[in-house]
Amino acid sequence: MTDPEIATRGYAHPEVLVSTEWVAQHLNDPSVRIIESNEDPLLYPSGHIPGAVQVDWAADLNDPLRRDYLDRAGFEKLMSRIGVTPETTVVFYGDKNNWWACYAFWVFQLFGHTNARVMDGGRLKWEKEGRPLVKDVPTYPPTEYRAPERDDTKIRIFRDEVLKKLGTGVKLVDVRSPQEYTGERTHMPEYPQEGVLRGGHIPGAKNVPWARAANPEDGTFKSAAELKAIYEQEAGLTPNDEVIAYCRIGERSSHTWFVLKYLLGYPNVRNYDGSWTEWGNSVGVPIER
Repeated sequence: MTDPEIATRGYAHPEVLVSTEWVAQHLNDPSVRIIESNEDPLLYPSGHIPGAVQVDWAADLNDPLRRDYLDRAGFEKLMSRIGVTPETTVVFYGDKNNWWACYAFWVFQLFGHTNARVMDGGRLKWEKEGRPLVKDVPTYPPTEYRAPERDDTKIRIFRDEVLKKLGTGVKLVDVRSPQEYTGERTHMPEYPQEGVLRGGHIPGAKNVPWARAANPEDGTFKSAAELKAIYEQEAGLTPNDEVIAYCRIGERSSHTWFVLKYLLGYPNVRNYDGSWTEWGNSVGVPIER
């Protein structure tokens, strides 16, 4: 059922978003599991939505050894630990950017857990509305969760395939800041400029910073009409395009992936999660500035 507060914005799939009011009304709903996912793992212990569990993007979603995500067994173990079944509606929210909520949502889609939502506005909107935050960590009875093998083909793309796609008409969207896109910086301005040897962008990529899709005052997503003006009228995308989004490590681009795939209904959008950390450290790949 679509949240009435979301339904008026003209999204292709409004059911993937829920409002803070919807979450507040479902805090005690046993069929709903609220999940907080942030860049800073210490944010959750400082206060979180009542009943919410923490899913750490690094410790819980990534393989501990290789640069990859957890496998099927790891995902099943995670879902069992947080008390989720295939029928459970999981609702993600994150810190002020809320891109980590979209990142966790994206990883869950690799394992086919489609019964998933994102709380519009994340912690920023929840806190601005004066809603409660608690420090107690909830526990839920473990479940027997069975997941399919992870599917990396539909919504994820790797470097070698990106290389093959260059010059074929595929549309690349670089969602980083303009300074990262031009190579002036190799990370966001407030972060150390490290982690990559070369700055710049993938040839042919259009720069559409992820934050343009969000309202700065509360982090909520802009309406479909506003999003179309950004991505279609300015960036020249169409729903018929094959689109690849990337950033630095894949988290900001998962926010743009979410916007294009679900809010605008683009059927062929993939996230290049290797992103600039991989591309800018690779030998011999083409770079533009």
